Amino acid sequence: MPFERLVPPKTALSVVDLQEKLVPAMPTARIDGLLRSTKILLEAAVTLGVPVIVTEQYPRGLGPTCAVLDETLQHVRHTRISKTTFDACMEPTFADALMAADVEAAVVVGVEAHICVLQTTRSLLERGYSTHVVSDAVASRREENRSVGLDLVRAAGAYVTCTETVVFDWLGRAGTEAFKALSPLLK
Repeated sequence: MPFERLVPPKTALSVVDLQEKLVPAMPTARIDGLLRSTKILLEAAVTLGVPVIVTEQYPRGLGPTCAVLDETLQHVRHTRISKTTFDACMEPTFADALMAADVEAAVVVGVEAHICVLQTTRSLLERGYSTHVVSDAVASRREENRSVGLDLVRAAGAYVTCTETVVFDWLGRAGTEAFKALSPLLK
């Protein structure tokens, strides 16, 4: 698959399982950056019209999406999906949301890198989506598991990237109103 520019309306942002009871299990130093990066990507999605799909793994047990992200999600048109599968693509409503969005690429953030992020990424690739895993916006309870997860998504054919690369790829150029709105978030 060629390494093409991420075009906002043809890219979905998939936020995987960033939930109230799951996030505190991640290393504090990692999760602070992950939440910041995810908020930046959500703000960019609002500004640039990127479809957003949010998954919640067994929300009855693990709670809803973190309040700090839910605050931003209130301003984003998104699809929220409850799941019990580790691979979000195995949840029919997730696959339906991707098809309805009519996208060619997926940007994936969330937890845990070596479980739900990995399995979802692998299935997105199998379904033909150009898939980009944002390294500064994924975590696992143990750093070695995060590293393994990133190695495995790369081996599967995903692009391992970072928040700034995604946002600037979506923007495409400086000097626009979108650039002026988003560039302060990246400082």
